[in-house]
Amino acid sequence: MTISENKIYPRTDDTQTVYLKNVIISDRIKIGDYTMYNDFVHDPREFEKNNVLYHYPVNGDQLQIGKFCSIACGAKFLFTSANHTMSSLSTYPFPIFFEEWGLDIKEITSAWDNKGDIVIGNDVWIGFEAVILSGVQNLIDWVCLSEQIKENNNTIRNLTGEYKKIEPDCREGVRAQLERMKELCKERNSLYEKQNDLKGQKWKIEKSLER
Repeated sequence: MTISENKIYPRTDDTQTVYLKNVIISDRIKIGDYTMYNDFVHDPREFEKNNVLYHYPVNGDQLQIGKFCSIACGAKFLFTSANHTMSSLSTYPFPIFFEEWGLDIKEITSAWDNKGDIVIGNDVWIGFEAVILSGVQNLIDWVCLSEQIKENNNTIRNLTGEYKKIEPDCREGVRAQLERMKELCKERNSLYEKQNDLKGQKWKIEKSLER
């Protein structure tokens, strides 16, 4: 089921809430079905102008929001060009004023640090006047990895606990218990390997977020 391309307002006599997909013009903004935006201060149809900021074509970065998201009044999405570079001798954006300083226009994007796209999944609630920064996709990946690592740690602790409970019986020659201990060790070692891989991915994301 999809909404009509011509339907802007979900509710009769409510012009403060819009189906966001049907008021977006830019091809660098992708919105899923039924995602809605409410604005009681400005016209919600001007979301692209008032809420998606520093979204200059020169960067080619995108805003992607999934289906069934709820975006409250005043939420802002700040893109790469809002960032002054921290890797230069000065934070002043000299490359933007290339004519004044005799610089190459092709180097204009070096005035800011590129953080990448903003990607929001399905069924996400973004609260009143929240500010979402470029590169938030990496942050979401970091949270997911952190949760997976935490879950794996809990599983490892449970496996270790079961192993310790079985161990005394094995000393009495219970073959079935011995086999189970071998299985537990194998499963736990596999989880340790996964943990190392997840921590490596998490470390790379943390480094990218520091830039």
